[in-house]
Amino acid sequence: MKVRDIHRWDVSVAEAVEIQRGLASRVVRNGRLRAVDLVAGVDVSGANSEGMARAAIVVLRYPSLEIVERSVVEMKAEFPYVPGLLSFREMPLIVAACGQLSVTPDLFIADGQGIAHPRRLGLASHLGLVLGVPAIGCAKSILCGAHGDLDEEPGDRSMLIDNEDIVGAALRTKRRVKPVYVSIGHGLDLDEACRWILRCCRGYRLPEPTRLAHQAASGR
Repeated sequence: MKVRDIHRWDVSVAEAVEIQRGLASRVVRNGRLRAVDLVAGVDVSGANSEGMARAAIVVLRYPSLEIVERSVVEMKAEFPYVPGLLSFREMPLIVAACGQLSVTPDLFIADGQGIAHPRRLGLASHLGLVLGVPAIGCAKSILCGAHGDLDEEPGDRSMLIDNEDIVGAALRTKRRVKPVYVSIGHGLDLDEACRWILRCCRGYRLPEPTRLAHQAASGR
């Protein structure tokens, strides 16, 4: 699939911060998805002692969620591990994995944050801008913000708020199981993002696209 060349990747930490601040204003925080045929999950494994990491993209047919294609790339993560700048460490691997896809997904779900990020540009937002495709962040933990209590049933949610800005939602995907943290990546609003996460769940805490991508990135 086609990848946009919107900035260099061989940058310093200070340059990466400025790029994030500039790109954050380009994130589209509204929109509805019409015809969705292919949904892709994205995950990146942690680097080993030699700095090698694995990025995995699993493309599923919607609504059956059968696997259409998988792309796994293993390469060195060149950018240092800096909290808040993980997309600069992981995106080059994801871009390489995207380059191996023979199809173009209609929606990407990333195991990470979207705008629920101190500078409002987490991995899912960065991914959406680079690919020019709607994207959702679906994280297992909170990077910034806080939320109130939520009920125990699937579909229950509570807004994730950071500095009076709604940056995402804690969303219950399975009864009496910890919520996931959903945020806008790019090209759709938060209600739509939460709807799609629930539509892609099949009895697990994580939606199928990122659950399968995690397995692929882990070498399973």
